[in-house]
Amino acid sequence: MVTAAMVKELRERTGAGMMDCKKALVATDGDIEKAIDELRTKGLAKAAKKAGRVASEGVVTSYIHGGGRIGVLVEVNCETDFVAKNDEFKQLAYDLAMQIAASSPEYVSRNDVPEDHVLKEKEILKAQALEEGKPEKVVEKMVEGRIEKFFKEQCLLEQVYIKDTDKTVQELIHEHIARIGENISVRRFARYEVGEGIEKEQSDFVSEVMAQIK
Repeated sequence: MVTAAMVKELRERTGAGMMDCKKALVATDGDIEKAIDELRTKGLAKAAKKAGRVASEGVVTSYIHGGGRIGVLVEVNCETDFVAKNDEFKQLAYDLAMQIAASSPEYVSRNDVPEDHVLKEKEILKAQALEEGKPEKVVEKMVEGRIEKFFKEQCLLEQVYIKDTDKTVQELIHEHIARIGENISVRRFARYEVGEGIEKEQSDFVSEVMAQIK
């Protein structure tokens, strides 16, 4: 049986994504050493080491949705101009722009979330939990769980990838690092929506975006 502790250990030893670690452990019947070999064969363990290298080349890619209702600009970096011109790299950048259009993250990663924003969010979540009548002693654990959910919803790298819900955006990027052989990172993005901030009927943008790519 594959446990959370086994997944955690494998992730710490290889730097591979959580879902990749879990899949490798399942494939090797929980044998961590064999799972490491499995990840190395796929190049996913090496991808984590490459993720620390400087990436100063890349592209700025746009995605326009719904006849101009939503627009996204995203800067995706790599290490060389050669890779920046690679079709697979450019497709990844486009897919990331589409992800941003559909899922509307506020930040690239949790490291970009201002500390005062996190503290304010925790205060709101704590007040909500107390309002729900939860015991004081379990409120802190609830708040931590809910703040993790906040990160997964608002941070691009932690979001579930819209084209494959078995992986996160970060895991998607690591897969491309493994295949392409260079560090890849998202530096920044901007998302614009017509009428943003004006009260109006909400639409399911994920469904709309997915309908366009089928």
